[in-house]
Amino acid sequence: MTPIGDEACRSGGRTAAPEQESEAEAQLLERARAGDLDAFVELISLHDRALRALAYRLLGDAQRMDDVLQEAYLKAFRSLHGFEGRSAFGSWLHRIVYNACMDQLRRRRSRARHLSLAEVDGLADPMPDPGDVAAQRLDLAAALASLPPELRATVLLVDAEGMDYETAAQVLGIPVGTVRSRLNRARGLLRRALSDDERGRDGS
Repeated sequence: MTPIGDEACRSGGRTAAPEQESEAEAQLLERARAGDLDAFVELISLHDRALRALAYRLLGDAQRMDDVLQEAYLKAFRSLHGFEGRSAFGSWLHRIVYNACMDQLRRRRSRARHLSLAEVDGLADPMPDPGDVAAQRLDLAAALASLPPELRATVLLVDAEGMDYETAAQVLGIPVGTVRSRLNRARGLLRRALSDDERGRDGS
């Protein structure tokens, strides 16, 4: 299956060279751990776009996304002293946001609503249909929204953000093998849903 995210999504919208960003992030992290709130805000800005994309696609609601991100960022700031650097800071943030989203979904026990066409313009089309691209993208959004949250998060982290399996496993708190199995299941469900939608449009 073709990855469903574009380069901007995989990079989180960041433009600095990796080594420059890593050095800058390390300096910001040191300041933030000393209690510098401005430094923490700058740290968050390095990852905010990707985190918002993940939270929105898990929750399907902009207001809930904002609430969960505010909660997650506050928790991250309060937990900085416990960050030991065994994983990348961005992965650690993703884990906090993912857990906050899952907690919200468990509390609300509501299905994520379908994304509108305007909200999925950054999703690449896994099954291009030159004659009906708009409908195909909307079908992809609906198929993503229909996945169980755990499967949706896995396919978004790997296919949309371009995370390797080990990093995704750290974020999700599961073994690498489980990432592979969830990803295979999610991709299969997406292919089936998109195939059903295609047959429906063809009237077959």
